[in-house]
This record gives sequence, structure tokens and C-alpha cells, in this order.
Amino acid sequence: MTLVQNFPFFSIIIAMFSGILSCALSGKKARNLSLAVIAATTVMSAAVLRFCMGTGESYTYMMGHFPAPWGNEIRAGVLEGMTATVFGVVMLLSVLGGMDHTAEDVEGSKLNLFYVMIDLMLSSLQALIYTNDLFTAYVFVEINTIAGCGLIMIRQKGRSLSAAIRYMIMSQLGSGLFLIGLSMLYDVTGHLLMSPARAAVEAIEAAGSYEIPMLVILAVISVGLAIKSGLYPFHYWIPDTYGYATPTASAILSGLVSKGYIFLLIKIFYRVLGRENVVASRIVNVLFIFGLAGMLMGSLHAILEKDTRRMIAYSSVAQIGYIYMGIGLGTEAGMVAAVFHMFTHSATKALLFISAVGLYEVSGDKKDYKSLRGAGYRNPLAGIGFSVGALSMVGFPMLAGFISKLLFATSALQSPNKMIITLIGLAVSTTLNAIYFLRLVITLYSREGERETRGAAERSAVRKSSWKLRLAVLCFIFMNLILGLQSQPIVQAIAAGLSTLE
Repeated sequence: MTLVQNFPFFSIIIAMFSGILSCALSGKKARNLSLAVIAATTVMSAAVLRFCMGTGESYTYMMGHFPAPWGNEIRAGVLEGMTATVFGVVMLLSVLGGMDHTAEDVEGSKLNLFYVMIDLMLSSLQALIYTNDLFTAYVFVEINTIAGCGLIMIRQKGRSLSAAIRYMIMSQLGSGLFLIGLSMLYDVTGHLLMSPARAAVEAIEAAGSYEIPMLVILAVISVGLAIKSGLYPFHYWIPDTYGYATPTASAILSGLVSKGYIFLLIKIFYRVLGRENVVASRIVNVLFIFGLAGMLMGSLHAILEKDTRRMIAYSSVAQIGYIYMGIGLGTEAGMVAAVFHMFTHSATKALLFISAVGLYEVSGDKKDYKSLRGAGYRNPLAGIGFSVGALSMVGFPMLAGFISKLLFATSALQSPNKMIITLIGLAVSTTLNAIYFLRLVITLYSREGERETRGAAERSAVRKSSWKLRLAVLCFIFMNLILGLQSQPIVQAIAAGLSTLE
């Protein structure tokens, strides 16, 4: 085994131990350690991606001395390496871009605890991507939940505390259903490792036994992870959670955490239950309906919002709906579109939250539409960053969101029974996206209501926008353009990764 094949294990362990070490460090040292660890794990993930693309195959890494079916395994392939790399880049830029505001929002004596949560979040996301063991996945789902709650409530303000409680309640409901599903699966198959469990599921399918229990298992696991990822109508924790956390926490929670749960669900569909069995069970039809509902209802709620933070948060409900709609198509093309949109949304939504910080800085730290008039002139880079993110979400050509919607539309053509409703849903949702996103972009570049007397304070705020925030915005814009202009090799890699996921 080569050194690079150890990198997934190293990434998980290093992130966990950095969280432990950060408990004893000052806030500044904990921040520097977190940045270093995120950068190191991202480089290692990129090396794993390159290795797997070179071999064209996935591989398993046995942890400890016990082989399957008793031991614990990591499995890495093209899709895992690509997902871990994208997540690492988004997390690094989110931490960097929101760093100064984190120092302002979090009490100095607790700043190191914020970065402890960041380290634990990184470790849990890496584990959800790489693990080949169902119980390990559950353990890190819980670590992810705890870290997420810590990131939300660390501001210690009324709305953030209530948002954390709501997040915890909904997350524990989802975790409980997920654990029940895993327990039933273990009772039926006798395995927790994904590959042996898949062999047992195939034997059960061939024998024609346990049909109802297997359907219940699939439904309970799907609903549990759908709740945790914020699929409509389980989305009511999202607006406050994303809207009242620190900018870094909002970008990570919206851009990464929900995608980690969706990626785990995709792995279970492919590697444990079998995609053919999932499609035959008709559960994908339920996910398809909820996905369409989320696309529309999330956008309608966003249109009605006056607070731009909550508007961006409700937009996430719509975008999660897109992903589940793609999964619900039940085709390989639909799954490729769903995974690509996971990457698109991760990069774009983090860009929106980080860019919005620069706009709020020059608007008296106010978040309503009226106060943001002309903010695009007062902070040009933040205005450009937000506009790029908004246009990408709408589906403007050359940007990542356009490719996502194109992939969804073309994949719908391969599913005749769902083609018409999918295309109508895409058209209506895109129109609704344009209404609330372009309305805000127009507001940012509207001079109506600007006063010369506001200039001095706002120019001072522009100077306060740190190089870190500007760098993060520029990198996010570049990332969005790469996903849009270089989509073909990325889509091909996703398709190849899905083929080796089983």
C-alpha cells in the first residue's frame, strides 16, 4: 500500500486530534492550527483523487488488525476524493473569509472552542465521505450534529440559542430514525460494513425474503437523512440556523453539512442497498415529489422574506430540493446531476454568505433590502461576488448553476414518466430564483435613497473589509467559474466515481 492510500485515515485522525489540541490553545493559535489542518487535509484529498483517477478504481483501507466483516474500513475512490477536495476548499475559504467577523461575534475566551467545533466538523465530514462502516457513519453523524450546534450557539444571542435548540431537536429526530434503520439492517443482514452488508442484501433479494422489512429500512434511513439535510417539509430549522450563525458557520452549515448527509445517503443507496433495489422500491418517487416541493416552496418563502440572511437560507431549501429531485429521477444521469449540484451549491452558497458580509459592513450592519441599496457600489468586490453567486443560482450561462440545471433537464429526458413535471418544475423554480435573487442584485446597484452623509462611515467600513474576506470572495468566484467552464471533465469524473461506488 502506497503512502497516499493512507491519506483518508490521516485526514480524519489529524482533524480529530487538532480539535483536542485546540482546547488547550488560545483563540489565535487554535485558528492557525485549524487553517493549517484544513489546508493539509485538502491537499491530501487532492492527492487521493489524483491517485484514484490514475488507477480508475477504488480501494479499501483496513483500520486495525481485524479484516471484514469484523473490522473497520475506509474506502476511497474518485468520487470520495473529489468530494473531500471540494469540501476542503469550501471550508478553508469559509473560515478564511469569515475570520474577522468570527473574532467579533465570539467571546475571546471561547474563540478556541469555535475552532474546536470547526476541527470536529472537518473530521466528521471526512469520515462520512470515506467510511465503509455503517456504525462509524452513525458515530460521525452525531459528532457532526454536536459540532453544528456548537457553531450555531457560540454567539450566545437569543436567536442563535433558539436556532441551536431547534437544530438539535430536528437533528436528533433524524439521527434517531437513521439509527433505527441501521439497527434493522444489522438485524436482517448481520453486517455493519457496507460491502458485506451489500452481499447479504443481494442474497435476501435473490431469496425473495424480508421484502417488507427491507422497504421499511430503506424508508427510515432515507427519511432520517432527509430530515438532517433539510429536505422540504423538514426544513423549518434552516432559516434561523443559517440566518443567525456567524458568517463562517452559515457558509459551512449551508454549503457542506447538508451535503455530507446526502453523500452518505447516496453511498448507502449504491454500496449497501443497491441502486436497482432503491429504484424498484419506489422510494425515489417520494424523494422526487418532496424535492420538487422543496424547489418551489423554498423559493416562494425566499421571495416573501425581507431579511436577506433568511432569504439566502430559504434558497438553500430550494437547492436541496434540486438535489433530491435529481436522486428521485432514479437514473444514473439524475444521480450525476445531483452530485454535481452538491458541488455547485457548496461553492455558490458559501460565496453568497461570505460576500453578504462585505455588503452588510457598508450598510450599517443591516440586512434588509432597503439598507442594502447601493451596497454594490460601496463594496465593489462583495457586490460582484454576490452577483456571481446569485446569477449562478438562477442558472446564468458559464456559471456552475447553469450546468447543474442543464444536467437536470437532460437527465429528465431519460425518465419519460417524470420528464414533463421535471421540466415544468425547473422552469417555474428558475423563474422564482430569478425573482428574489435578481431583485436583490438590482437593489445592490440601485442608487435610489443614497445620501452623501452616509459616505464617510461606509467608506470606512469598506476599508475594514480584510484581505482575507476579499481573497475568499475571489477564490469562490474562480471556483464557480471552474465548475461552469470546465464542467465536462468534472461530470465525467462523477460518472466514473459513481460506477465504482458499488
